[in-house]
Amino acid sequence: MSVPPLLYLSAADVEAAMPAVDERLALARKTMTALVHDAELPPKVGVHPPAPGGFTAAMPALLRGHDDAGLLGMKWVVVFPTNDRLGVRAIHATVVINDADTGLPLAILDGAPITAQRTAAVSGVALAEWAPPDTRRVAMIGAGVEGHSHLEVVARLCAGTELVIASRHAERAGALAERARATGRFDTVSSTTDPRSAVEGADVVITMVAFGPNRQTLPAESLRSARLVVGVDYDMCVPADFAHGASRFLTDDVDQLLGARHDEVFAGYPDPDASIGQALLGEAPAARGDGPILVSHLGVGLADVVFAAAIVDRARADGIGLHLPR
Repeated sequence: MSVPPLLYLSAADVEAAMPAVDERLALARKTMTALVHDAELPPKVGVHPPAPGGFTAAMPALLRGHDDAGLLGMKWVVVFPTNDRLGVRAIHATVVINDADTGLPLAILDGAPITAQRTAAVSGVALAEWAPPDTRRVAMIGAGVEGHSHLEVVARLCAGTELVIASRHAERAGALAERARATGRFDTVSSTTDPRSAVEGADVVITMVAFGPNRQTLPAESLRSARLVVGVDYDMCVPADFAHGASRFLTDDVDQLLGARHDEVFAGYPDPDASIGQALLGEAPAARGDGPILVSHLGVGLADVVFAAAIVDRARADGIGLHLPR
């Protein structure tokens, strides 16, 4: 057997080999449906670093092969929220891809760009499937890394709408709003430091604020017009009573959300009705009335592995990355 060199892809390499937005949406949809029957995904395991609010997670994942080869890999993610004051990014991630037949390590990738883009793509699956066809107003709460990665997806799927971006940091919200205007995809774009005014009258709300002790919980009443709420930030913004009033409460991995729920995270939240994948496959229970849909996706290692495998294929084809001796 010929053993290929170990491929290392830096953040810049990963960005250079990142699939276009439509392929990212397809990869995210593939991941969500594969989680139902074709994947093995244990709960995240981690240790507790001394940094305030810091956490780690090891996220191994297996996609069983059928007509094509399976996928095997893992993401290791470390979050230090206090890094902002040091001028260092708060989230560090590394993805390792192994050969599914031999276990041979094939590639090591900087996982930060993958995390940002696969998260936005999963939100995109929810938008494509459950955003009202007559959506006029979209609110994005948060203008950090995830806000920037979500913009291209929202521009692709919600063109012609009013977009409002909210952040406690006015300069961040303003900068992201300028990027949104430059796309030429939206009817109007505005920014604010008040998330409540941003979601007022919105048909679709996406929340993605930074994790930490300072919650930005929105009163359920302020979300009364929303038909779809996508929570990317666990329960940092969306209150439990909104989840109880939803017609459907979906998540990427039910066991993961149940495992994460405790006195401080998802406190008071109901059990999810189903996974995103089950709903896509028509295997979810019927909606409970005509209320809004809440999609809360926590991030699964299989998405990182699926995205990383596609990135590695393109990097090898285009000669991107560094070959490391074994």
